[in-house]
Amino acid sequence: METYIQISNLNDFIFCPRSIYFHQLFGKISTTMYHTESQIRGKAAHEAIDEQNYTTRKNVLQGMEVYCQKYGLCGKIDIYDQDERALTERKKHIEVIYDGYVFQIYAQYFCLTEMGYSVEHLLFYSSDTNKKYNVKLPKDDPEMFAKFEKLIEDMNNCNLNQFNQTNAEKCKHCVYAALCDQALC
Repeated sequence: METYIQISNLNDFIFCPRSIYFHQLFGKISTTMYHTESQIRGKAAHEAIDEQNYTTRKNVLQGMEVYCQKYGLCGKIDIYDQDERALTERKKHIEVIYDGYVFQIYAQYFCLTEMGYSVEHLLFYSSDTNKKYNVKLPKDDPEMFAKFEKLIEDMNNCNLNQFNQTNAEKCKHCVYAALCDQALC
């Protein structure tokens, strides 16, 4: 049986591979037990996509499950406008576009293109500021594309027994720090 990387885990892995383990450990336990206020607000802002109620336009795919065999990825897209050929990832609040955000939209892009959809534009949308941010396609940003492929390789080869977090700030902001025997805070 093949294993796949969940698109949502790309950013989590960059933050800390152990956070993925703890997230899976909590499983179906209510997220109110461990999510921060900003995580709860972000999830609430995303509900229209998850429930496919964002729009009734037939040319807009929303919350669709996607898969990419080449990179072993699976997950969901936020919004894909077939007429504009634009893939949009919605966020509650964007201050900085982190590499992890870009890698998640790259993953969605590769899934859609492998599934036969044409994607010409990648966008982030900040719902609290109503701003859109353009992201270069992987073919137009070789440095980010190489970092994306390196992340996939690192995730496929990760051994938590050999991983040691070196960034105390990440531990300080981690909702799982109290449970982690490797936390630096």
